[in-house]
Amino acid sequence: MTKRLFNLSEKDLLWSLSVFMALGIYSVIRRYTQARARPVPFDWPAPLASFLNYEAIVIQNPSLHSHRLDSRLEPPSALPGYDYITCYDPATGVHLDTLPADSVEDIIGKIELAKRAQLEWSQSSFSDRRRVLRSLLAWLVREQEICARVACRDTGKTMVDAALGEILVTCSKLEWILKHGERALRPERRRSNLLLSYKTSVVHYEPLGVVTAIMSWNYPLHNALSPVIAAIFAGNAVVLKCSEYVVWSSRFYLGALRECLYACGWDPDIVQLVSCFPEHAEVLTTSPDIKHITFVGSETIGRKVAVAATKHLTPVTLELGGKDPAIILPRTNIKKWSSVWMRGAFQSMGQNCIGIERFIIHTSLYDEFIAEMSERIRKLRVGSVLATSPEGFISVVDGGSMINDTRFDGLEKVIQDAVAMGAHLVTGGSRLRHPYHESGSYFAPTLLGNVSSNMEIAQSEVFAPIMLVMKYDTIDEAVDIANGTRYGLGASVFGPDQQTCKGVALALECGMVSVNDFGVYYVCFPAHFILFQDLPFGGIKASGYGRFGGREGLRALTYTKAVIVDRFPLIAETFIPAAVDYPIRSLVQSWEYMSGLVAFVYGDQWKMRLAGLARLLRAGSS
Repeated sequence: MTKRLFNLSEKDLLWSLSVFMALGIYSVIRRYTQARARPVPFDWPAPLASFLNYEAIVIQNPSLHSHRLDSRLEPPSALPGYDYITCYDPATGVHLDTLPADSVEDIIGKIELAKRAQLEWSQSSFSDRRRVLRSLLAWLVREQEICARVACRDTGKTMVDAALGEILVTCSKLEWILKHGERALRPERRRSNLLLSYKTSVVHYEPLGVVTAIMSWNYPLHNALSPVIAAIFAGNAVVLKCSEYVVWSSRFYLGALRECLYACGWDPDIVQLVSCFPEHAEVLTTSPDIKHITFVGSETIGRKVAVAATKHLTPVTLELGGKDPAIILPRTNIKKWSSVWMRGAFQSMGQNCIGIERFIIHTSLYDEFIAEMSERIRKLRVGSVLATSPEGFISVVDGGSMINDTRFDGLEKVIQDAVAMGAHLVTGGSRLRHPYHESGSYFAPTLLGNVSSNMEIAQSEVFAPIMLVMKYDTIDEAVDIANGTRYGLGASVFGPDQQTCKGVALALECGMVSVNDFGVYYVCFPAHFILFQDLPFGGIKASGYGRFGGREGLRALTYTKAVIVDRFPLIAETFIPAAVDYPIRSLVQSWEYMSGLVAFVYGDQWKMRLAGLARLLRAGSS
C-alpha cells in the first residue's frame, strides 16, 4: 500500500524534496556569488592640498611655496640624474608638490612589472573583475567630494564641472561595464552557411596582455580611470601615462585603484602610472611588450604616436582635436536651449574635447542669439572654487582657470586677427587679471560674432572659453560650414522639427551627433538623469580613428579569435572528395565538380541549382 505524507505519494515527495534541494543549492551558490561580488571596503588618504583651507596652511608654513613654479624646477633635495615635475594649482599658483619624473629605465621596469602581474590577472573570472570595479565604484561614490576637490586643485576647474565631467561619467562607465561588460566579451556564436552547416563557429575575445593609455590633462580623474577600468576588465594589465600637468592628481586616483586591487586580493602591479616629460614617452609607443595604445591629445603628438607604433605594428586608438559645430535651424527657441549652449561652450572653461566650438546660426536668429548669449556670458564669474577671498569668504564662481597661460598669446592673436577680418568681439577676448589670484591662469569668457570660415579661429581648435558665432542662409550652407574643417569629432543640431534635425545630422561628417542636445553620446546632464555609456566614442578625419566606450571600446582591448568545430563530429566531418583530391586525376572532372557545387549552392534560379546538382553528382561519381 502506498505510503502518504501530507497527502503526497512517494514519487511526489521525492520530486518535492529534489526541488527543495535544488533551490537550496541554488540559494547557496547565489549567496556565495553575491558575497564575492560585494564591494570590498578600502581607504585611501586624501592629499593635504585637497583641503579647502590649504592656502592658509601654505601661508603658515614657509616650507611650502605659494607662488607658481617652473614645471621643470628641481627641489633643493634633488637627486643627481633625475628630472623633476613641479605641480601647482593653476587657479591660484599654489605649489602642490615636486615629484621625480620617470626615466626610460623606470618606464621599462614598470612595463615588466605589469607584464608579470597580467599572467595571473588574465586567468581571473568576470566575477573577480566585477568585484574590483564594484569596490572602486563604491569608493568613488563615497569619496566623491575629495575626488572632485583633487581634480579642481590640479586643473583649476569648478566642483560642478568636476561632478559632471569627472564623477558622473566615471560612475556611468563603471556601471555599464558591471552590467554589460561580460556580455560584450563572452564567446559569441556566429552564423554559418549551407556548406559549413555541420560546423559551429564561435568568436572569442582574449586579453592582449599589457596595454598603454597616454591621456590628456583636461579630465584627470576620468582620463585616468576610464581607460584603466576598461583594460583590466578585458583581462589586461595597463600602463597609464598621464600628462605632466596632472601628475599630482593622477597619483592619487591611480593609487586608490591599486589599493582597491590589493584589497580584493590581486597584485596592484596590474596597474602602473608613468609620469614623465614627452621626450621619454616614446618607450611606451615602441615597446614590443605593449599590445595596444590609446592616445588622447593633440593631433601633432597623435601623428607621432601612430608613426612610432608601426615599429611593432601596435594597434592604436586616437582621439585627437575637434572643432565641433552646433547648427541652430530656423525657428529654434533661443531661450529654451541657451543653457545647454552655455554648458556646451564653457564646460571646464572650454577645455573639453567635445565642447561646442562653432555656433552656426540662421540669419533670422543671429541678433537674438547674440543678445541672449552676451547677457549671460558677461555675468559669468571665474575664480578658484577651493580658495577664500581676503575677507574669508568662499568664492562663488561659474568657471575656473585654464590649465596654464602658455596659449594666451596665441588665443589673443587669433581673436585680434578675426576682428581685423570683420568679426565682432562682443565681450572678452583676452587674458583676465584676477583680483584675488594674481598667479592664476584665467582667460575671459568670450563671445565672438560674425565669424567666417576663412578666419584661422574658425579652422583651428581653440580649446578655450570662446563662443564663436557664424551665420548662414540655407541649410545646405550650414552643413557646408559645419563640414568645412579638417576635424570630425562631435556635433549638435538644434531645431523645432526633429525629422529635419535628423536629416541634417546624417549629412554631417563626424563620429557622433546629438539632436537638440549636447554631448549626450558620452555624458548626459542633470536635466536628463540618464547616462549613456553604451555608444562608441571617437571621430573621423583629423579627429582620429578607432573607438573607445561601449562594446567597441572593450573589444578593441582584446584580440579576436575565431574558433570553428564540428557540430556532430561522430556523424559529419570535413572530407576531400575524390574529384578534387591531390593529385588531381582530371582537370575537366575537378572543374565540373567545383562549378557544379557553386551553381547548386549559390545559383539564383531553381533550374540553375538543379543543373548544378546534376553536374556535381556526375563528376563526383566518375
